[in-house]
Amino acid sequence: MKTALLRRSVLAVSLVALSLGGLSLSAQAQDAKKNLVIGGTAGSNADQLKAGIIPILEKKGYKVKLVEFNDYVQPNLALAQGSLDANFFQHRVYLQKFSADQKLDLAELVQGPIAPMGVYSTKRKTLADVKEGDRVTLPNDPSNLARALVLLEQNKLVTIKAGIDPLRASEKDVAENPKKLKFIPLEAAQLPRSLGDTEYAIVNGNFAISSGLKLTEAVVLEKTPDYYLNVVAVKSADKNAAWAKDIAEAYRSKEFKTVVDSKFQGYAKPSFLQ
Repeated sequence: MKTALLRRSVLAVSLVALSLGGLSLSAQAQDAKKNLVIGGTAGSNADQLKAGIIPILEKKGYKVKLVEFNDYVQPNLALAQGSLDANFFQHRVYLQKFSADQKLDLAELVQGPIAPMGVYSTKRKTLADVKEGDRVTLPNDPSNLARALVLLEQNKLVTIKAGIDPLRASEKDVAENPKKLKFIPLEAAQLPRSLGDTEYAIVNGNFAISSGLKLTEAVVLEKTPDYYLNVVAVKSADKNAAWAKDIAEAYRSKEFKTVVDSKFQGYAKPSFLQ
């Protein structure tokens, strides 16, 4: 009886040791990781990675593969599934909502610059030229839809109902729309193409730039608050990995600030890049 109990105790201790050993080896493998796959949406986000971040990581000894996306859904799914190690395309509000909706365990690593959302038009020169019934296309994902409506409110074209969280506002939350603007939500990547068919398009900066629009061509640009700055996202389990810390360090580096100042003028930036 005692012999059987002793055997079971030895077996249990051995299994625990193997488990802890496996965890230790896994952690060591993560810290020794030198091949990274980073995703970004086409345009300004991918351009920042190419021009500023990847060269810094390569100097640190990493081999980096960049994967470009044309939507706001696949980059987080790919990250959660392990096809990406990190992504850079979204603001904090979108990351938190998408992760909660899709039940993904993702975390913000560090903030970075973002091209401001802007109102563009080929038919009107200013927002003062708006006419009754003008059509306005805007992003259809909830967080950027709310962001677009707040931009219109800041320019006195609509009023959002009192008590509504501006980060979650939708067309149903518009209390006053004196010009009877017609809102047409579209996938963000399609917004630049809508310019020929509507009077105004409210376009995320990265997709404006990737389509050939210039920030200086916008009828008006938003004054981007801190919570709409882009973030690097990783799986929560990877947040403290050595390679993740190196990515964060690259964003906070003087080298990256130099690139941003020279190649991405007019972008909203976190305080450490000011």
